Amino acid sequence: MSPTLVRSLLVEFLGTALLVFVAVGSAVAGIDQLGPTGVALAFGLVLLALAYAFGPVSGCHINPAVTLAVLLTRGMTPAEAAGYWVAQFAGGIAGAALLQVLTSDFGGLTDQTGALGSNDWGTTISGGGAFVLETLLTFAFVLVILLVTGKAAAPGFAGLAIGLTLTAVHLIGIPLTGTSVNPARSLGPALFAGGDPLAHVWLFIVAPLVGAVLAVVVVAAIGAPRVVDEVSAEAGELPVDRTGAELPPETAPTPRASSGRQRTEAPGQGG
Repeated sequence: MSPTLVRSLLVEFLGTALLVFVAVGSAVAGIDQLGPTGVALAFGLVLLALAYAFGPVSGCHINPAVTLAVLLTRGMTPAEAAGYWVAQFAGGIAGAALLQVLTSDFGGLTDQTGALGSNDWGTTISGGGAFVLETLLTFAFVLVILLVTGKAAAPGFAGLAIGLTLTAVHLIGIPLTGTSVNPARSLGPALFAGGDPLAHVWLFIVAPLVGAVLAVVVVAAIGAPRVVDEVSAEAGELPVDRTGAELPPETAPTPRASSGRQRTEAPGQGG
């Protein structure tokens, strides 16, 4: 395992743990005060910060659905994707464990969600409706990621677009399912909540993955726009956004042209 991949896996673990602890924690500790809008902003702002902080190291996937999309667009190998998934699920569990400690007798924090911020269905939406919702929300989220990290994207702005998109999908999904669009975010809290959230967590693992696959299919069909005529021959390559979901060059093969994605540069590079 290369040092670059080891750093990437550590960052994916830490980033997912922080996303769960801070963003899901905003619902656990403050949804009564913040409301759904405040919690949605927490998710978007946390991802926005992590994209710029961790993007240069791992691409800041911190979401198994995003990693699946990168894998399908040949931005990484199956072995690398498997490592990312292990790190992400472990990070989600670690972040939820910290929330569990805070809401235990030790921490004394009141869980305002009643289920450690876990996702569920049955009260405001049916299981079938939840599956369609999570699939479509993840589709929209991953679609934006794939397009804004493409060769024609404006350098430096991918993290902003991704964070705002995550906020938007949470504004829709929080009143219905709590919004997953991220299997690692869902599994961690469900393991500690138990009951229906744990019994239903399969939906919040499968649906986001289906949404990611659909996003890859659409991006491949429409093709990301390119600006080759605006790049000088001396440059040697098109500009790349440094805050998206790309992999370091030591571990990432050159992706297919139809995906609209490209490999990043040396460490200090972006995702």
